[in-house]
Amino acid sequence: MSLTLHEDAFGDPANARFLAVAADIAYFSAGEGKQKYRDELGLEAELISVGNTQAWVGLNDSHIIVAFRGTEAPTRIEGLKDWLLTNAMNLLIVPQGRLGTDLAAAGVGARFHQGFADAIGAIWEPVSASVEAEMKKAERPLWITGHSLGGALALFAAWLFTRKMINVHQIYTFGAPMIGNQTAIDAFNREFQGKLFRYVNSHDPVPKLPMYSFVANEFVHCNEERMLVSAGAENTAESAIQSMAQGAVDKILSAMLIDNLWNSVQGGITAHGMDNYRTLLG
Repeated sequence: MSLTLHEDAFGDPANARFLAVAADIAYFSAGEGKQKYRDELGLEAELISVGNTQAWVGLNDSHIIVAFRGTEAPTRIEGLKDWLLTNAMNLLIVPQGRLGTDLAAAGVGARFHQGFADAIGAIWEPVSASVEAEMKKAERPLWITGHSLGGALALFAAWLFTRKMINVHQIYTFGAPMIGNQTAIDAFNREFQGKLFRYVNSHDPVPKLPMYSFVANEFVHCNEERMLVSAGAENTAESAIQSMAQGAVDKILSAMLIDNLWNSVQGGITAHGMDNYRTLLG
């Protein structure tokens, strides 16, 4: 199947398939990824890596694509446990410095996940410099994508680009967790109305996170959700939450419940994989 971006079609499945491949290739090493972007998508791409955060900037004569890498090994997500469960409530903050100033534009009371904000803060300068340099050569539509953690970073990057007066054409995320509270997400929804498409596998546990209580969770998702339904699979995270909620004390996630819930999340890792999303997209 030929992969093509359709600039004038918003939320088009063909765009989702193209950017799903871009998000998937983001997991490859610099050499392999560069060749795959060229062969599979017709893009000349460079890997930008700062610490544990990576993004690819790919381009051709018609488009610029920024694809954020998720966890280093997409089939192992242990490193996200603290971000998504253990410390979720304490991580909902107002970032400091220039990043905080840009995010404060979301409005009074806007709060963001500290771990995700720190990750985008680490890599933002080289990513934005690369895109700005390409825009100066020739303005083209800017597309942003990412899977898992990469999807969370894609949302932050889109917001930060708009603060630099760089138009973000469309954003597609796959299996992304929540990044902020209602005030923050309301601002994102207004800014990216009709441009943001959040793909979720119905059996993927990660989009249900972060979470810190069975009855109260200030984290919410951006619009617009595009649900991909997996046939013949058990929703392990949903069933685990329902069963464990009955044993929770004051509906708070104890250390034992966190461990049990995380085990169920890991049990749904197949549904979270980018290869699964690509299959469901067709």
